[in-house]
Amino acid sequence: MYIARIAQNIVDPAQAILGYQELITEEVREAGPSDALPDLERILSAARELNTLIKRLLDIETPESGNAPSFDRLLRHDLRTPLNAILGYSEMLIEDFADTLPARLLEDVSKVIRESRNLLAQIDETLDGSPPDADQEFQPKFDGTIAADLARTMATRSSAVTERAGRILIVDDTASNRDLLSRRLRRDGHTVVAASSGEEAIRIFDQQEFDLVLADVLMPDMNGIELLGQLKSDRHSREIPVVMISGLKDDDAVARCIEAGAEDYLRKPINPVLFKARITACLERRRWRTREKQYLAQIEFEKERANALLHAILPKQVVKRLADGEEVIADRIDMVTIIFADIVNFTEFAARTPAAALVRRLGDLFSRFDELADQYGIEKIKTIGDAYMAASGLLDPRVDHAVAGVAFAKALLAEMSGRVDDGSALTLRIGIHSGPVIAGLIGRKRFVYDVWGHTVNVASRMESCGAPGQIQISQATFDAIGEGRMPARREIINIRGIGRCTTYLLE
Repeated sequence: MYIARIAQNIVDPAQAILGYQELITEEVREAGPSDALPDLERILSAARELNTLIKRLLDIETPESGNAPSFDRLLRHDLRTPLNAILGYSEMLIEDFADTLPARLLEDVSKVIRESRNLLAQIDETLDGSPPDADQEFQPKFDGTIAADLARTMATRSSAVTERAGRILIVDDTASNRDLLSRRLRRDGHTVVAASSGEEAIRIFDQQEFDLVLADVLMPDMNGIELLGQLKSDRHSREIPVVMISGLKDDDAVARCIEAGAEDYLRKPINPVLFKARITACLERRRWRTREKQYLAQIEFEKERANALLHAILPKQVVKRLADGEEVIADRIDMVTIIFADIVNFTEFAARTPAAALVRRLGDLFSRFDELADQYGIEKIKTIGDAYMAASGLLDPRVDHAVAGVAFAKALLAEMSGRVDDGSALTLRIGIHSGPVIAGLIGRKRFVYDVWGHTVNVASRMESCGAPGQIQISQATFDAIGEGRMPARREIINIRGIGRCTTYLLE
């Protein structure tokens, strides 16, 4: 009795749909327009399938007898497929042939649509089984207020939403569903590719790129949730939004799809207005996410470029301290070795050399000095005109700071002796002194990490009082070298501003 009562509720509208459709198709076959016949034949075929399924429903015994799964599947899924085709093709028939079909036939098509929606409501009511809402009599007035507000909102949003076409892949095992969805999407300017199974969709995905995927949940070989899982597990396709489509009304199915990464969920039969709005919204979100990734990549590129520039200006330890939030970089270092290297005959060389050649020669020379500084673990401080200033043991304290400083100075001299590429050999004069310094970062524009103190002044005097092609070191540096001191000629000289000092010219 249970199934018989249900069948009684749905058999009449199903037979009405078939009857109307047979009349419409027969009349169009005789009088045209012939262009409408393909869609009418599809609707007629779906109406016959619908009635066949309902007849099969009558042959099923009560749910208590053990056939409940077949009964449930027929109601929840199988009946919806032909209903979806009837509604979809009928709606498009009215849109495409409103000007050529007689008014009487258009009214008959509208009846088919109304009967189909009534039948769908009967099925939903049977599955739902919930009693009518006690407040139902107040609903129209309340719905009217909501509808007015919604209309105002939609009017505002319609001008703001940017509708653009995209590449869309439809995955559905039902041919009529694929055809209906494809035609709707192509009308809106989208490029559409259709696949009849999950496996075919995977193969297509390997060869083409898409902006959106529409996937049926119930498919025989690979269901929609399994397809969704494969797409989301692949790094090439995980960013592509997937909209699930199904006749299932079970909220658990919706939840599983959303948890698996679905962008949205649409229920059959598809409402054309909602369908278009959701496709547009999904594509727009996809475009915004793509723009966001491009902006982030651009920001990352600019950040890396800024970091590279900062590291070229400042020592890496100072850059790290700034990145950690340290605002004032100021240190007292107890013992470092300061090296000054000055080009002795640079003024005469500059006077007779074209500007471009001069800058290129100086740039090449100091670039090589930078490489040697990295090689010997020396910190370049700055260039002052044609002089090069560096420090040993400044940011990375080391007990052999004096030995490393002298080794670096000898490498500078060796570099100079091998450079006579334009016939104008240049000579260095180098001075070195060891002692405490104050180091810090100063300035907001063209800022510089610099060192100050008596040690710096003495090192500068060691250079200015030295001899071309030689390295002059102070007593402090000589002592800091320690055991196995290098061969040197000891001298006592009077240095302006400092007085008599013992110095050593390294041999």
